[in-house]
Formats: sequence, structure tokens, C-alpha cells
Amino acid sequence: MNKVRTYLGDSYKELVEKVSWPTWEQLQQSTVIVLGATLVITAIVALMDFVANGALKFIYSIFKS
Repeated sequence: MNKVRTYLGDSYKELVEKVSWPTWEQLQQSTVIVLGATLVITAIVALMDFVANGALKFIYSIFKS
């Protein structure tokens, strides 16, 4: 039990004294960057899915007839 108490105490001390937390402005800027990157990657994956779907439908239509 003493090891757990020591671990929790050390973890708390590290979070309070040693970690440098971002400012509110930095946090907002990082959030906007992540959201923008997520939207771009989502659009790229959707486009790839659309193209692959069209290509496979075309290939299937060739062999269906």
C-alpha cells in the first residue's frame, strides 16, 4: 500500500510542478489544426472510396455481361 501512495504522490507532484501545460490560446490553435487535418484526411479517404467504388463497379460490369 505504501508503494501505491508513493506512486500517486510522485505522479501528482510531477503533474503539478514539472509538466508545462499549454495556454488557452495554444490549446485552441492546436485544436483548430487537428480539426483541419482531420477534415482534409477524411475528404481524401472519401474520395479514394468513391473512386475505388466506381472502378470496381466498372470492372464488375465488364464481367457481368
